[in-house]
Amino acid sequence: MVLTFVLSMTLAACGGGSTQTSGGEGQTQEKPKFMSILTGGTGGTYFPLGGAFANIVSDATGIDTNAETTGASAENMQSIKDDKGEIAFTQTDIASYATEGKLMFEGNAIDNIKAIGTLYPETIQIVTTEKTGIKTVEDLKGKKISIGAPGSGTAANAEQILEVYGMSLDDIQKQDLSFDESVNGIKDGNIDAAFVTAGHPTAAVEELSATDKVVIVPVDADKADKLIEKYPYYTKEEIGSGTYKISAAVPTVAVQAMLVVKAGLSDEVVYDITKAIFENLDKVQHAKAKQINPENALNGVGIDVHPGAQKYFDEKGIKAAN
Repeated sequence: MVLTFVLSMTLAACGGGSTQTSGGEGQTQEKPKFMSILTGGTGGTYFPLGGAFANIVSDATGIDTNAETTGASAENMQSIKDDKGEIAFTQTDIASYATEGKLMFEGNAIDNIKAIGTLYPETIQIVTTEKTGIKTVEDLKGKKISIGAPGSGTAANAEQILEVYGMSLDDIQKQDLSFDESVNGIKDGNIDAAFVTAGHPTAAVEELSATDKVVIVPVDADKADKLIEKYPYYTKEEIGSGTYKISAAVPTVAVQAMLVVKAGLSDEVVYDITKAIFENLDKVQHAKAKQINPENALNGVGIDVHPGAQKYFDEKGIKAAN
């Protein structure tokens, strides 16, 4: 009996039979049995990509992983802080605001997120239809305009674009609607236009183009330059002709979509997540997967990269562009 007791204590001390993994200071040592990927609304790009990523991560790691619909970027950052998810999609600008405690995170900095990497450009699309007569950003003044669901990053993009045109949210009849709600509102005539920050083509806008003649309001080059000068995480972007059945390309701006992870996950788990996603993109059916390249994943991240993800990029010789 004494020998049995000593043996059992020795095994316990060695971690025999546990699911523990090695990790850095402050990290969760036990491999989770379940993880949530926080995405966005069903009409955007995050949700379908998140579903595909969840399947890939589940198969590669053995951790039961699901994609959850959310209010997107800003809400996702708060949810990570509140331990309501382990992996999340967000915009690079929103992740920076979160870690720095700025704008919607003023007095509420998020200190437990780290980057996995950037994914693809998220285009700021100002969507309306021909029947509204809206052709320019200035035409939005006094109109009913959706700036995205509460908790999304779209509202910040809308406010900053209006700013470079000498306008503010007070100059429009602001509506806080998801992409699907925005499209339905435009269809029904309840709103006039909507800001949609998502990889294009966006499912909700494609749906609108099936019944109405879609107009994408341009962001003029000089205003884009002014925006980028003040907010350097923006880049110039173009929505090509034929997208949403538009006849000519439309200039606009974009931020980057990225994946973040709860900082407390072990290096081993995050390494496995990173490797699984970036090496199985051929299993993702969504068109945006073609724009995701691990070679670019450290460009424009803007926050600290999780050591587990960094280990993967180091093995591949991937560095951030200067």
